[in-house]
Amino acid sequence: MDLLKDVFSYVDKTYKIKPEYLWRRFPNYAVFRHPENKKWFSLIMDVEKEKLGLTGKSKIYILNIKINDDEFRNALLCKKGYFKGYHISRGNWVTVLLDGTIKFKEISKLIDISFLSTASKKRSK
Repeated sequence: MDLLKDVFSYVDKTYKIKPEYLWRRFPNYAVFRHPENKKWFSLIMDVEKEKLGLTGKSKIYILNIKINDDEFRNALLCKKGYFKGYHISRGNWVTVLLDGTIKFKEISKLIDISFLSTASKKRSK
């Protein structure tokens, strides 16, 4: 859970963005959007492990991030703790386990990449 708090804190301190809770049915799902274009750059969810192909029915927190670079995204998907974007239909999203498999330093860099990947064309330059 500390890693989850670290992610919320990082996005707040770095980008001054608070999470949005859009679904009454899923009260733990949090979306982070760009203030300028309202595009999502991160989505936090709690899902059953088995939904990711992991053993067990207990819930685990995940972070969905957007990675536009195909080679980088494919390299991540070969590593432990990374999955194709869960519940997001587009192929350029990656799911990251928030269970300690991946260190926060790496997660924070991925959040930055996702933020830039979803920025308006003008800002991303």
